[in-house]
Amino acid sequence: MTDDTVDAHAAFVRLEREIGLLLRRSRAISARLAAELHPELDGAAYGLLALLEDAGPLRASDLVVRLGLDKSTVSRQVASLVTLGLVDRAPDPVDGRAQVLTPSAEGSSRLARIREVRRVRWENDLAGWPASDVASLGELLGRLNRIGEAREAEAEGNAPEV
Repeated sequence: MTDDTVDAHAAFVRLEREIGLLLRRSRAISARLAAELHPELDGAAYGLLALLEDAGPLRASDLVVRLGLDKSTVSRQVASLVTLGLVDRAPDPVDGRAQVLTPSAEGSSRLARIREVRRVRWENDLAGWPASDVASLGELLGRLNRIGEAREAEAEGNAPEV
């Protein structure tokens, strides 16, 4: 299919529909993964722990910006993760008045186990796809995520990191 044969409006309508479905499924999956991580963990906290694992250590204020959540929600989730022993707090080496958050050894270990199970499931679900299609999907989703991150940074008054 070439750009000449694609109805741009229809393509964006379908994109919106498919991303909406993906996001709805993502919320349900996050709730299940959080329960696997710890039975008392709120679904939204899974994403917070994953972000700390991938980009940490971070301050709670960094999490607010990166996740697009309000401060009270992040504070509540962080408190839960700390109480459950999945996240550690430490003084910020740059500003001793602030704290930085990192996954605890237990939090990292549990998250790694869940991610491995998810990776195997993706491999099974997409076993019929050529590896180049899987790589393309990863690249396209990465590009889409960078656009979203830049938009959020712009809304917060920060320079986009693209």
